Amino acid sequence: MFELSFIWAGIIAFAVLTYVILDGFDLGVGILFPLADGEREKATMMNSIAPIWDGNETWLVLGGGGLFAVFPLAYAVIMPALYMPIILMLLALIFRGVAFEYRWRTEDGKHIWDAAFFGGSIVAAFMQGIALGALVQGIKVSDRAYAGGWWDWLSVFSILTGVAVVVGYALLGATWLILKTENTLQRRMQSYAWYLGAGTLVFIGVVSILTPFQDPEYFQRWLNLPGSIFSVIMPGAVLAAGWALFTGLNGGKDAQPFLATLSIFVLCFIGIGISFYPNIIPPTLTIAEAAAPDKSLLFALVGTVVLVPMILAYTAYAYWVFRGKIDPAEGYH
Repeated sequence: MFELSFIWAGIIAFAVLTYVILDGFDLGVGILFPLADGEREKATMMNSIAPIWDGNETWLVLGGGGLFAVFPLAYAVIMPALYMPIILMLLALIFRGVAFEYRWRTEDGKHIWDAAFFGGSIVAAFMQGIALGALVQGIKVSDRAYAGGWWDWLSVFSILTGVAVVVGYALLGATWLILKTENTLQRRMQSYAWYLGAGTLVFIGVVSILTPFQDPEYFQRWLNLPGSIFSVIMPGAVLAAGWALFTGLNGGKDAQPFLATLSIFVLCFIGIGISFYPNIIPPTLTIAEAAAPDKSLLFALVGTVVLVPMILAYTAYAYWVFRGKIDPAEGYH
């Protein structure tokens, strides 16, 4: 069933996008952590994400596990191509996760776990951006196997996308804290969000301009009909979301900056999808070629139809339970 592979591509893309926008803001809080003014603000920042950070990472497991199950060839190519950034990302997430618990159990060693929280957040974000850049610039495939070198993932373009993701996640974190906090901390994050928002939009522009030069197929896709239509629509939509971000910051809105930033990330993800389609690994490996046998796809889809709504339900419930502003006098732990 040819259509099943594209249904699964949509499911994997949804899981990755959900991970990026959910775990992105709590990684962003970690990136901004050293800018907190004293222990009270640090505790408030951590408490804003403490009840939900681990649930956010469920989507990373779903995306990675789903890729292994339904696109085994893509998984077998991506892993050796991106071993180093993926391993560093996972180690960073481990250190960061441990820091959530350990910093509340010690006084003398608290600075160590503060550094682990910040370092794990920024390294994880940077490695995710590196991996994205490596995918965009293309992975060499020969005889259905990775044919590149150990360091092919490291380039000026991948470093640029790594920095761009760090800045974008920091913007998500700042706007999340605007939503969840009040008074001095909120006002400081409004100030940071201005600079981070401008930086994010600049990075989006630079990466978008450089992307077509990574492979001739990107030129064809974006500059010929119907792709040229998206070349007009997508930048306009990003600018509209940027306008909503800055007007929300100027107007002192709580939710608007965060929602606008989420919109920017969704639009960027759609742009990446337009560049990649119908490939799952550019420039040569298509969705249909990388897919598992039809029976495997159908079998896995039956379970996913049950599992994904359950994950969505408990995720929504967790956000509902812990909605509203964080009280600095109270803690999650």
